[in-house]
Amino acid sequence: MPFLELSIPCTDATQARIEVALEDAGALSIALADAHADAPDEQAIFEPGVGEQPLWGEIVLTALFPDDADADAVLAALRDSDAQADWSTATWRHVPDQDWERAWMDDYHPLQFGRRTWIVPWNRELPPGANVPDAAVLRLDPGLAFGSGTHPTTALCLAWLDALADEGVLPGAHVLDYGCGSGILALAALQLGAARATGIDTDPQALVATRDNAMRNGLDEFIDVHGVDEAPRARYDVVVANILASALVELVGPITATLAPGARLALSGILDGQQDEVLAAYAPHVDALRVTRDGDWVRIDGIAR
Repeated sequence: MPFLELSIPCTDATQARIEVALEDAGALSIALADAHADAPDEQAIFEPGVGEQPLWGEIVLTALFPDDADADAVLAALRDSDAQADWSTATWRHVPDQDWERAWMDDYHPLQFGRRTWIVPWNRELPPGANVPDAAVLRLDPGLAFGSGTHPTTALCLAWLDALADEGVLPGAHVLDYGCGSGILALAALQLGAARATGIDTDPQALVATRDNAMRNGLDEFIDVHGVDEAPRARYDVVVANILASALVELVGPITATLAPGARLALSGILDGQQDEVLAAYAPHVDALRVTRDGDWVRIDGIAR
């Protein structure tokens, strides 16, 4: 059926109360988006883990109501629910009938990274000619936007892992995915020949998602998943951390402590312009540091001393 759509800007501080008021007014669904998507900053979180809220400072909330809903009546209900909020900035439009889940699934196509790494939704097959004998295929639920490989930070890391496989570094290696989210990087490493992978994350639901994706791909016997506080004290052959630049700097000690001598390290989630601080933090521990860009985003990689 068609819908009446309300959009209203808010801040991270007011988002929760605005969302509650929208729910009280009968919203059928509520979505959040970065108010400055065309000019990203570090707080424009790229692929949040399951259950995480975006960290955008300025947000646009979009709510769907039945098409026959009275906009004035909805606004009156919103003011009754929260008289302190500024509802005058709300805008309205009618949107046509659409199968929203199907539209998302139709837009999510198999994605190739490097020479042979493919991230493929469950409802899709590899393109003709792509099913080469050594293709590394990871299947993910297209309903989970986080950790799907569509963001440059993830793409940079997947391409790096693919190159390590071609160099002969990844086969047989033990890989650490620091801040694993959906587990996409750890699981891709396994599909590329790593002997074992470990994923750690602060979000318990991200750990659940990683385990679930591992089981879906038949890789659950080869991956260990831990919260940060429960992570084993071990050193790894390959370490990848796709988190925010500020967190990479703050965690330089814990991350470099996981590196075996000569280990390969990749750091991503870094906006172009933030790399100097990250480079300075890791230079005492990592040699041959390189910077690779994809649009506004940067990956740093190197070799542990």
